[in-house]
Amino acid sequence: MIRLVLAAMLLSLVGTGYVYADTKDVYTIRNISVDETAGSVIEAREKAMGAARLAAARKLINKITLASDRAAAGGVLIDGALAARFTAAVDVEEETAGAGRYRGRLAVVLNPQTVRAHLDSLNVPYLDAQAPLALIVPVTSSSLRSAWTTAFGERNRGALVPTVTATYGSYTAFSTWSDISPEATPQNARRGILAELQGRDGAWRVVLSTVTPSGTEPVGATPPAATLEAAAEAAATLMDETWKQASIVRDGSRTDVSATVLFTSLAEWNTLRGALARSPLVADFRTRAVAREGAVVTFSYAGDEKRLRNDLIQRGVTLAREQDELTLRSAVSTSVLQ
Repeated sequence: MIRLVLAAMLLSLVGTGYVYADTKDVYTIRNISVDETAGSVIEAREKAMGAARLAAARKLINKITLASDRAAAGGVLIDGALAARFTAAVDVEEETAGAGRYRGRLAVVLNPQTVRAHLDSLNVPYLDAQAPLALIVPVTSSSLRSAWTTAFGERNRGALVPTVTATYGSYTAFSTWSDISPEATPQNARRGILAELQGRDGAWRVVLSTVTPSGTEPVGATPPAATLEAAAEAAATLMDETWKQASIVRDGSRTDVSATVLFTSLAEWNTLRGALARSPLVADFRTRAVAREGAVVTFSYAGDEKRLRNDLIQRGVTLAREQDELTLRSAVSTSVLQ
């Protein structure tokens, strides 16, 4: 049993919970193209703002909900008035105006509380918590490697599954965590996602696999896409849809547990408790006591223990039962020791 010698001091720092990551990225829809004409530039601009708000609201709802859940609720209809209620701000990324015409690219920030309340009123489950950052690893032949990497862009921060794109080395479909971690770890990515390009020009498909210290797991394959850019977009969509399927909580039933968290440093402890606190399956996370080598925590979780274990391994945390007690460790530390 852990000696609880540092509990009082560290509990004063931890408080009653953990601060969740900012949701602004999820609720910001960027790069919305508008092109409107009217009797004046001012009127055209107002039309463009309204069109952007409507497009952003619809994109957000599709982003954070599943099509099957929307259909089960009879659809989630968004009109201009509701889009205006959802909107917190409209930012101009690029604009050209004159002679009664307004063109540009806009970014719309939507209000999380308003959107959540509306979906709750319709009984539509949603997920607006991002997955842990992943290193997306484009895999293809050497002749296409540069173009395939470029198709993903540098990062994908607004997605439900945020990614940063690998640029080192010659990864393959068989690359392991030991191959990927030298590039992933400095980026604060706790896992890698292999994106293997298959097919031919005009009919590209992407086979996705998740790589963690515990091994490699298949995610799935995208439908055919005409271009590399479309294939990368399809891969991002598949990652988001898979994350929603795994993480949306559909009922209020939860299991209350106490667990031991083992760590080798204060930095590792902060990483472990952050992973727990940020999991969409975990609620009411509390630190009860802390010592030099570990901590005792309590929380409740949705779903079964296997589902929780799968979620945490994506965050670099292993969950095991030892002497019928839940024990959590850093998966990275565990892999180094093996």
